[in-house]
Amino acid sequence: MIISVIFIIFLGLAGGIAVGSGFVAFLTVLGIIPRLTQLTKTQGFIQAYEWAVILGAVFGGWESLNMSRFFLSKWLLVPIGLLAGVFIGMLAAALTEVLNVLPILAKRIGMGDRILILLMAIVFGKILGSMFQWLIFVHLS
Repeated sequence: MIISVIFIIFLGLAGGIAVGSGFVAFLTVLGIIPRLTQLTKTQGFIQAYEWAVILGAVFGGWESLNMSRFFLSKWLLVPIGLLAGVFIGMLAAALTEVLNVLPILAKRIGMGDRILILLMAIVFGKILGSMFQWLIFVHLS
């Protein structure tokens, strides 16, 4: 019994270290946060971005383990959801900017001259997917 508990603790710590180091490597090696501040012209707030990512990861991990419930009004949830969406969108935009994903993808699928159409398809796909997930899976449960 005690050996299985120790093994589970070891697996949890190992998994957490692996995921955390991958996340840190993703952010530092690719230079996501500096590029994000460069795109938004907010280089003076780079430490605020870093602390926001660190605190968000710690708080998100803690809350996923606690299974807490927050009873907030829908008027407070709308700005929180918008800010979270803006952050994820800007992080994805910085990642695609760093890796030059869109030009490479456009050339590979033969749409080099129609990159705006490709970009709008990605944007509308994200919007429709998010709306579908919210309206079907979250709202009905």
